[in-house]
Amino acid sequence: MMTAYAVAVIRETRFDPEIKEYLQRIDETLAPFSGKYLVHGGPYTPLEGTWSGDLVVIEFPSMEQAKGWYESDAYGAIRSLRTSHTEGDVFLVQGVPEGHKGVDILG
Repeated sequence: MMTAYAVAVIRETRFDPEIKEYLQRIDETLAPFSGKYLVHGGPYTPLEGTWSGDLVVIEFPSMEQAKGWYESDAYGAIRSLRTSHTEGDVFLVQGVPEGHKGVDILG
């Protein structure tokens, strides 16, 4: 089983009571799917290009658990608290197996 990640690239957040409620409630939605934060905001050290916004990376043991979390009733109940007050992109991505090397993508 390979890890998977929920990634959010947030360009803008309007902090208000609904975002605060979302942040207070999200951890309880992650627990049943063994989700854990790896990155949650900054600080950042830009090396190439420009960066503004925030990055969030949540690790799950598998893609099935990542999808299960995102599609769960518990997360669905709070999702609009985030989507109504942020601008950005959210996606799930599969991790790589142990020992992966850059050249492996060449096939």
